[in-house]
Amino acid sequence: MDILIFIFIPLVVMTWKEAIEQFKHFLQLERSMSTHSVSAYLSDISKLAQYLDVDNKGISPLNVSSSELKKFLEYLGGMGIASRSQARIISGVKSFYRFLLFEDLIEQDPTTLLESPRLGRKLPDILSVSEIDLLLRLIDHSTPEGTRNRAIIETLYSSGLRVSELLSLKIADIHADIGFLRVLGKGNKERLVPIGNSALKYLDIYIRDVRTHIPLRPGHDKVVFLNRRGTTLSRVSVYNIVKELVASAGLKKSISPHTFRHSFATHLLEGGADLRAVQQMLGHESITTTEIYTHLDRDYLRQVITEFHPRS
Repeated sequence: MDILIFIFIPLVVMTWKEAIEQFKHFLQLERSMSTHSVSAYLSDISKLAQYLDVDNKGISPLNVSSSELKKFLEYLGGMGIASRSQARIISGVKSFYRFLLFEDLIEQDPTTLLESPRLGRKLPDILSVSEIDLLLRLIDHSTPEGTRNRAIIETLYSSGLRVSELLSLKIADIHADIGFLRVLGKGNKERLVPIGNSALKYLDIYIRDVRTHIPLRPGHDKVVFLNRRGTTLSRVSVYNIVKELVASAGLKKSISPHTFRHSFATHLLEGGADLRAVQQMLGHESITTTEIYTHLDRDYLRQVITEFHPRS
């Protein structure tokens, strides 16, 4: 009588913390990288881990699929992260999965078909005034989150803030009496940005009727935009707020929180605003960065001529 012997091979279970720690040792010992380079690689992998933790609770780094990585790449673009920064992050993620493959922790590399973004300058999608009005109308003002979200969208479009600038905004930075926000931008550079009456109105409603009822956590008491737990709202949360709004509106454009900044600048230039003034409001170091919006403006003018000039 034959005796069948079953050998159970346990599946490898690894948390993100464990995988990142092993990758860190590999970079330090096997590749002899500098502390700065190692930190940059680990920061890139942490961004992927944080993104996956939002929609895929408990997913192991060993079980990430190529489709999930492609969605991560779309998320990076949607957050307004520059193409060069996206390319660096993807390079770090590829190195991480080559390491896991080398260590026989995975059988296939999910980054094989993952393409980095082209580094050429691409004109961003923008929203028309009517599309922005549509998104604002779709917000449910009957909920505390809806009231907060209205203030967020109004502020993004009214002042052209980056998401990081929006989330670091403090109560003391709102100078409603003169219609300005004090903004701390890239490189900790401070600037004053005008804010419209509509945005001020909804900021006041949110702060007075919603924020005052949120139990504040230590260290977050001065921040304007909070989640229901009383801590600073995350970039991913703002991204998801916009994503859900766009889906409910049925818009087919590639829209992210950064799109409101693009729309802010383009609508100002279409209305005849001075390029230098827009540069200052956006907090651009160089005016050549702001000039991308003049290309959008020229496209608009060309469209007007095509539609309305009798010889076109």
